Amino acid sequence: MTSKAHDVSLAGTAGTGRTGAQPHHETHSKALGEESLAPQQTRIMGKWSYLLAWFGGCVSIGTFAMGSSVVGTLNLLQATMAIAIGCFVIGIALTLNGAAGLKYGIPFMVQARTAFGFAGTRFPGLVRAVPAIVWYGFQSWVGAGALNLVSASLFGFDNLVAWFIIFQILQIGLSVLGFQGIKWLENIGSGFILVSLTYMFFSVIDKYGEEISANLVNIEGTWGLPFWGATMLFLGIYSTMMLNVSDYSRELEKGIRRGPLTTLYAMSILPCTLFMGLIGLMVSGATGVADPIQVFSSAVDNKPLLIITLLFIAFAQVTTNVLNNVVPPTYVLMDVFKLSFRSAAVIVGLLAFGTFPWELVKDESAAGLQVFVQTYSAFLGPIFAVLVVDYYLIRRRNLDLGKLYDENGPYRGVNWAGIVASLVGAAVALSFSTVSWYASLIPAGLSYWLLMNHWGACKRFLQN
Repeated sequence: MTSKAHDVSLAGTAGTGRTGAQPHHETHSKALGEESLAPQQTRIMGKWSYLLAWFGGCVSIGTFAMGSSVVGTLNLLQATMAIAIGCFVIGIALTLNGAAGLKYGIPFMVQARTAFGFAGTRFPGLVRAVPAIVWYGFQSWVGAGALNLVSASLFGFDNLVAWFIIFQILQIGLSVLGFQGIKWLENIGSGFILVSLTYMFFSVIDKYGEEISANLVNIEGTWGLPFWGATMLFLGIYSTMMLNVSDYSRELEKGIRRGPLTTLYAMSILPCTLFMGLIGLMVSGATGVADPIQVFSSAVDNKPLLIITLLFIAFAQVTTNVLNNVVPPTYVLMDVFKLSFRSAAVIVGLLAFGTFPWELVKDESAAGLQVFVQTYSAFLGPIFAVLVVDYYLIRRRNLDLGKLYDENGPYRGVNWAGIVASLVGAAVALSFSTVSWYASLIPAGLSYWLLMNHWGACKRFLQN
């Protein structure tokens, strides 16, 4: 069933008033690929399953690149602290913005309708979708590079472009399975990922110990602005997911409290982020190489273990892509063009071919990726602030689902308060690019609150 059919069937069926009754929707077991924008009634993830899904989905080569980008700026202790602080902030942010999805079962594109309007959601949707598709292409190229090296080592077949196409087709096939497929892929793969990361971490220390000590331990580094900028880089990798976390929390069983949920998010993200960030920092600091395939190839001397390591890299890109880089733009296409989940997932996979990922994996691209994260975080931070202020201060955590699915209701058109406030926050953030995400929050949140309460054009959007 397409999202359009679900939306039509829900319009006008929900209760009215501030609390908003749940619209009637038949509860059933979710089939593979059966995803829609309708309120989620069948929750398929318990706490442990949810934790493992986030754990498996956070092995981002982007984190490796961010670790490489702070070489010469932070020492090993400072980098470790920056990653830990970033993950703690991520945990709080995911809990705050995911509350609407957890309570009402709605995805990000529906949640955003109160703050941006039905037509206005295209703005946050596009801002969220572009980084996802870029990372999708980037990580797919890295995964294909790992498979190509395995193929060349074992069979003498060396064709990176062919493996990129094959790898992308594989990921598209897995993506169309929907959250049922994502759940089992992430849960099963998390153990393999943890063992592989631990092995790679200690292999790097064993091989490059002296260089790491000289270049990363015995340097002064800084606890100033560059340190806080580094915390933002590591959380910036996840600033995309902070925006659309409701896409995932709507799948989590109800009843979990805010404190344990924050801990769940932070603890699922911290291990992978810490391992990948520090591996990137240590190897790039020791060798000057930023390409993860070259890094791991040089760090592992044993051929069988090298093959396993490279297969891990490829597998990790799949788990990260299908959770973090496929679902968000897929839901955007579903909302804007009224496509089914499967059709939208295929289109997103095809768009990733056009991101020129071979340019992003070059050694000199690490600094460019840092700028990329800082720039898109400057736009994602304000939208996050608008959504949080809207849900907690304007709506008081009460939504009327009938109005959220009524295209001719009070949320029709564009809520310019959300867009103006986001642009105000982005303007401030771009002026403080090192800490762009942090800098955007108060200007955007305060601007949105003032506009919603004092701008007549926004009055009808106050209904809930």
